[in-house]
Amino acid sequence: LMDVFSLNQKSIERYENFSRSFANIRSEDLQAAIDKAYNERRYVREPLISLNPRFRPGASVDERAADGTVLPDTAKVFRRKDGSPIDLYVHQDLALGMAQSGKGFVVTTGTGSGKSLCFFIPLIDAAIRARAAGEKRRTRAIIIYPMNALANSQLEEINGFLRDYGLSDPPVVDRYT
Repeated sequence: LMDVFSLNQKSIERYENFSRSFANIRSEDLQAAIDKAYNERRYVREPLISLNPRFRPGASVDERAADGTVLPDTAKVFRRKDGSPIDLYVHQDLALGMAQSGKGFVVTTGTGSGKSLCFFIPLIDAAIRARAAGEKRRTRAIIIYPMNALANSQLEEINGFLRDYGLSDPPVVDRYT
């Protein structure tokens, strides 16, 4: 069990040691002023402790395949590691419905709420539907991320789903910079 308060204290101590390692201050009055600032912890903000909200559950991808919103093959892509279907949150389910009806949408919700699935699922479903209809491979979407780290993690996430799917000719997702 992690004690967040001791973790906070250790982080502050490490930061102090790190920040003090950059300079060898010879001026006694300047060193005294800096020591005073460190002792008063003026360089550290109080910790922010918050809880993530519990996002409202929606349908599973299997339920959306059963009602025709996505193809059964699409539902097979979006599984957990144990093979069970992903359960969508309400905002993901609503976004999927809007995407499938051709409507534009914007999703604003908290970190860790699965915003990526709001566009991953309809994009992969569109690619699978196109293949099933005999369409040639082509670029279907361009997703622009503000940071390489985010682009890399998102590429790994979507390719993880596709890799475990077992489709003979799966959609291809790639990254360009």
